[in-house]
Amino acid sequence: MAVKEHQFDISAKLDMQEVKNAVIQAQKEIDTRYDFKGISKELDLNVGAKTLTLISTSDSKIDAMRDILISKMNKRGISINSLEELKKEDSSGGNRKYSYKIIDSIEKDEAKRIQTEIKGLKLKVSAVNQGDEIRVTGKNIDDLQNIMKHLKSLDFKAPLVFDNFK
Repeated sequence: MAVKEHQFDISAKLDMQEVKNAVIQAQKEIDTRYDFKGISKELDLNVGAKTLTLISTSDSKIDAMRDILISKMNKRGISINSLEELKKEDSSGGNRKYSYKIIDSIEKDEAKRIQTEIKGLKLKVSAVNQGDEIRVTGKNIDDLQNIMKHLKSLDFKAPLVFDNFK
């Protein structure tokens, strides 16, 4: 009787439609909030460039906008690690502008770190980098579940997603 190999993929894929929905919901809430009445405010998502821009009159207003956006993202199951702050700058009209990069892939350095963490557990599994994802295979399902649990407990730049568990 052949022993079945089990596997799963580690990636940082984001459902961009869910990100759009979170931005739309956050924009609606910001538009109806009393503390944002009569001031300039803008929440702009550029899907092609994978950037998000927040513009308002002060840093505190942008912090409030970001908090609203993060709460909407959490409700839709989007990790807050998927936003990386790029820059804070002054904008036209005395406004402040914050730019964020949307992270939806695992960088090479982080992929190597994930693979070394898996090897460090000394389990009978193999981890192979396949471009945007890492495939982990092994004979024991419990080993694979332990790897997932261990990787979730660590702090990675990219939000890890575990797919194709077979």
